[in-house]
Amino acid sequence: MMAIIIISVYCYRRKSQQAEREYEKIKSQLEGLEESVRDRCKKEFTDLMIEMEDQTNDVNEAGIPVLDYKTYTDRVFFLPSKDGEKDVMITGKLDIPETRRQTVEQALNQFSNLLNSKSFLINFIHTLENQREFSARAKVYFASLLTVALHGKLEYYTDIMRTLFLELMEQYVVAKNPKLMLRRSETVVERMLSNWMSICLYQYLKDNAGEPLYKLFKAIKHQVEKGPVDAVQKKAKYTLNDTGLLGDDVEYTQLTVNVIVRDEGTDPIPVKVLNCDTISQVKEKIIDQVYRNLPCSQWPKSDSVVLEWRPGSTAQILSDLDLTSLRDGRLRRINTLMHYNVRDGATLILSKMGISQQPEDNQQDLPGERHALLEDENKVWHLVRPVDEVDEGKSKRGSMKEKERTKAITEIYLTRLLSVKGTLQQFVDNVFLSILDSNHVVPPAVKYFFDFLDEQAEKHDIKDEDTIHIWKTNSLPLRFWVNILKNPHFIFDVHVHEVVDASLSVIAQTFMDACTRTEHKLSRDSPSNKLLYAKEISTYKKMVEDYYKGIRQMIQVSDQDMNTHLAEISRVSRFWPTSFNSIPHSEFFFYFFQIINALEEDPAAQKMQLAFRLQQIAAALENKVTDL
Repeated sequence: MMAIIIISVYCYRRKSQQAEREYEKIKSQLEGLEESVRDRCKKEFTDLMIEMEDQTNDVNEAGIPVLDYKTYTDRVFFLPSKDGEKDVMITGKLDIPETRRQTVEQALNQFSNLLNSKSFLINFIHTLENQREFSARAKVYFASLLTVALHGKLEYYTDIMRTLFLELMEQYVVAKNPKLMLRRSETVVERMLSNWMSICLYQYLKDNAGEPLYKLFKAIKHQVEKGPVDAVQKKAKYTLNDTGLLGDDVEYTQLTVNVIVRDEGTDPIPVKVLNCDTISQVKEKIIDQVYRNLPCSQWPKSDSVVLEWRPGSTAQILSDLDLTSLRDGRLRRINTLMHYNVRDGATLILSKMGISQQPEDNQQDLPGERHALLEDENKVWHLVRPVDEVDEGKSKRGSMKEKERTKAITEIYLTRLLSVKGTLQQFVDNVFLSILDSNHVVPPAVKYFFDFLDEQAEKHDIKDEDTIHIWKTNSLPLRFWVNILKNPHFIFDVHVHEVVDASLSVIAQTFMDACTRTEHKLSRDSPSNKLLYAKEISTYKKMVEDYYKGIRQMIQVSDQDMNTHLAEISRVSRFWPTSFNSIPHSEFFFYFFQIINALEEDPAAQKMQLAFRLQQIAAALENKVTDL
C-alpha cells in the first residue's frame, strides 16, 4: 500500500513539474513573439495616435456622445430583450378607452400605493419567485419594471433590495455554498442589484470612465478598419479575437477618395478607404467621416444613400451587387472599389436615395439584387471564397506538406494578434485604471455595498477572503463593468460592428480573468485571449486586489449619506411615468390568486387589508367595479 502511495506521489510531482516546464516554455515563447513585434507595435501606436488626433479634437469639440440617462437605462434594463422597447412602463402611454381612463388611472394610483407598502411588495416578489413557471427571463423583466416603478423612491428601492439580499445570503450560507451567491441573475433581487449599480454609476461613467472607454472603442474601430474586413464572414485582418481573424492573406491598397455630399454645399471631404472594401463598407466609412460631429443615431443609413463615381463624362452608380458582379458558378462576388477600378484621389458623390441621377440601364441593380446580400449570404462572397463540395474534397485529400505548415501559420496569426494587442495596450490599460482606481473617485454606492458585504461576512463568520472577493467581483465588475465593456452602445450613441465586438469580447474576458483569484496555467490548448494577455494578467489581478483593499480602507458611507445620494439621483432623473402601468397589465397577474393567498396568510398584510385592496384594484382593471 505504501509503495502505491509513493508511486502516486512521484507521478503527480513529475506531472506537475512537466506542466510547470511547459508553462515556462510557452511563457518564454510568448515573450519572444511579443519582443519580435515590439518595434512594430510602437510604430503602429504612434501612427494610431496621429491618425486619431483629429478624432480627439472632434471629441473635445462635440463631446463624447454619452446617451441621456433615460436612453441609457432603457438599454441597460431592457435590451437586448425587445420586451421593454414599446412597453407602456417605458412610453408612459396607456392604451385604454377614454370612457374608462379615469377609473383605470385611479386603480393604478392605488396600486402604486400598494407597491410602496414593504409588506405587500415583499410578498408580491416572493409569490412570483415561488411559481415554477416564472422563468429566469420573466424575473429579469419584472425586476426591471419594478426598478422603473420605484425609480422616484430609490431609498425605498434600496431598502427592499437589502431585505431580499439578506434572505438570499441566508439561503446560501445555510446551504454551505456562499461562494455561489451572485454568480448569475436567477432571482429578482440579483437583477435589482444590476439595475441599482447601473443607476448609481451613470454619473461616474460620464465623468470618469467614459472618456477612456470611448477612446478604446474608437481605437479598436480605427485599427480594424485599417485592414481588410470580410463583409460576409465578419472577419478582419486586425483583431484581438482569433475566431474573428481573417486567415487568408488579402492584398489591398489604401486609397484616399474625395467625397462631395450632394446639396450640402461643402468642400470635398477626404476619406481613407481600401480598394478591397465593398461599396457598403465605403459608404459606412464616408458617413462616419462626414457626420462625425453628430451622434450616430442621426447619421443616414448606408442603404439610404447612393454613391456615385464619375470617371469621365458619364456617371456610374456604385453598388454591392449589379450586372457587372463577377460570377463563379452559383457564387457571385460582392463588388469592391477594385472591381470598379476606382483609383487613389477619385471623387465620389454621396446623395440621399432618390436625389441622385438614375444610372444607365447596364448599371442598375436587377430586381431584388439590392438586398440579395441580406437574403442569401451563402451565394455571395467578398474576400474569402467559401469552400464548395469540390474544394472540400480536395482539402480532405490534402498533402502532408500543407499540414506541416499549420504550426507556422498559427504562429503568424498569433503574431498578428499580438501586434494588434500591443498597439491597443495603452488604451486598454487606461480603461482598466479608470475602473479600478480607488485613489481617485469611488462611487458612494460601491463603497456602501462592499461594506454591506463585509458586514454580512462578519455576521455569518465567513473568514474566507476568497468568498468575499467573489461576492464583490460578482456584484460589480462582472455584473456591471463587463456588460459596459462588451456593449459600449449601452452608454454611447455609437454603432458597434461585429468585428469590433469580437475584440471587445476579448478585452472583457481579460477583465473577467483579472477579477478571479484562480491562477490559470498556460498550455498549448489555452484560449488565445489568455495567451495574449499572459504577461499583463498578474498586473491586472493586483489592480483588482488593491482596488478592493483601497475601498475597504475608505471612510464609511452611512445609511443617511447613501439615502441623501439616492434621493438626489431620483430628483435629477425624473423622467419615468408616474403611473405604474405595466405591472398590473402584465403576465405577472396571471398569478393573482397565489398573491392574494400569500397576503391573506401574512399577519402584517392582514392588518393592512392588503389582499382586499388588491382585489378592488384588479376588479376595477377588469371592468367589474366602476366605483372604487
